[in-house]
Amino acid sequence: MKSYEELLKRAQAKLPKEKSTGERFEIPRFRSFIQGRTRTIILNFKEITNALNRNPRHLMKFLTNEMATAGNLEETRVTFQGKFTNDTFEHLLKNYIDNFVICPICNRPDTEIVKEKRFSFLKCQACGAKSSVKPF
Repeated sequence: MKSYEELLKRAQAKLPKEKSTGERFEIPRFRSFIQGRTRTIILNFKEITNALNRNPRHLMKFLTNEMATAGNLEETRVTFQGKFTNDTFEHLLKNYIDNFVICPICNRPDTEIVKEKRFSFLKCQACGAKSSVKPF
């Protein structure tokens, strides 16, 4: 029978040499452009909402409220009235993630928004915590 050290060395030899960042919650960067003088289009909006595991309408409503503008959700992209930079979107997305995605108890992104009567709650799939979400 092989010793523990031999088995450990054999297992370590089979591990991949590449090391990841350890971050499993990676959000794609916004790919946006300004069309004309009054419209900003985000091309990968659906990809971002999929990574967040959120309804695209919820994130769009948050962004339009924060930027005080109108928006139009299409299949994979969204169009906002006005000129906005990627820095603006990145800053607002960070606020959205802090308030509507990350669990305040265990700091994990494994959450979902559930509605009970008139109230919304952030329910964590990892630790089971349930915390209220402020309406916007």
